Amino acid sequence: MGLLDKVQKFQTARMLMDAGLYNYFRPIESAQKSTVRYNGREVIMLGSNNYLGLTNHPKVKEAAIAALNKYGTGCAGSRFLNGTLDVHVELEEKLASLVGKEKALVFSTGFFANIGTISTLVGRNEVAVVDRTDHASIIDGCRMSFGRVRKYHHQDMAHLEYCLQQEQGTNKLIIVDGVFSMEGDVAKVPEIVALGKKYDTLVMVDDAHGVGVMGKNGRGTCDHFGCTDDVHLIVGTFSKSLASVGGFVASDADTIHYIQHMARVMIFSASPPPASVASVSAAIDVMLEEEWRHEALWKNTNIMMERLKDAGFDTGPSETPIIPVVTGGDEDTYRMCVRCWEAGVFVNPIVSPAVEPGNALLRLSLMATHTEDEIHKSMDILTSVGKELGVV
Repeated sequence: MGLLDKVQKFQTARMLMDAGLYNYFRPIESAQKSTVRYNGREVIMLGSNNYLGLTNHPKVKEAAIAALNKYGTGCAGSRFLNGTLDVHVELEEKLASLVGKEKALVFSTGFFANIGTISTLVGRNEVAVVDRTDHASIIDGCRMSFGRVRKYHHQDMAHLEYCLQQEQGTNKLIIVDGVFSMEGDVAKVPEIVALGKKYDTLVMVDDAHGVGVMGKNGRGTCDHFGCTDDVHLIVGTFSKSLASVGGFVASDADTIHYIQHMARVMIFSASPPPASVASVSAAIDVMLEEEWRHEALWKNTNIMMERLKDAGFDTGPSETPIIPVVTGGDEDTYRMCVRCWEAGVFVNPIVSPAVEPGNALLRLSLMATHTEDEIHKSMDILTSVGKELGVV
């Protein structure tokens, strides 16, 4: 078989394009606010991870501009060599304080934070134990390690314990999303920590969707449960609540020191640009100062959830600003996305393999900056489209 045979055989996206059902790589023509301009029209954005609405905040943009003027556009090297600036170090100190750990380490992306941490810590003859619905970056980090992987059923603590029992006497790391990115439910961190202690296993929480959303002032899922000290590693990203791009891992000083000097994606990839780093630092300051954003996010979430349930939508196990609307078939999901956009709402289609076949969904996500009128208007549209297509 020729190397490019698979390229010629891949026709799925073209078929969706021909049918007018393609909903990916949609070019947005404005900032990521509660409404965006797409294809020449203003629509309500219900598909962004900009939970606190900080990507367009004046202080965040001013910090990025000031860093651009001082440091230029890039670092021209890796963190390991010439690419560590004082702003990187300052941000790491701020992040460690935010999530309650001794030290933190900043990566170029949240994806790299997981890949670098997992592939560095889980070595040959060691085991990563993961929730089967963990984020792709966790799964890929496990694949890039020399260790083995055990997957337990989603949120099934009995199955997690079974997996740990099967690996007694082996070095293990439990890795779990704090907030699951598709289902919107929250990991059972206290129970996971208890099992970790019982079976002498460290715990790592990827809080990409938890920082800014969960805990006091958005300090994360571990803070929410009061078990920060019992979780060895906390990973996060900047591309959600923190209004930029990049990622971090936080832990004790010795663990961070080891990752810093052993993670290949740290040593062999370019340093995060100074404007991005400065914007994250400013976003943390705003998040802690403007407490109304966290409160507004949850108020909006409760309004949307109540409206969805009243309309008869299946919202799965969600308990956060990530709300799945289960539609079932892939084609129905694509059609609903197109119809919602035509009516004025931007939503995201999630189909297999991101979810199990037959469990396709629209992934809705709320912002602190959505107005109640925008939420009710978008719900009127979703309900109308859902009835039209037989989803409700």
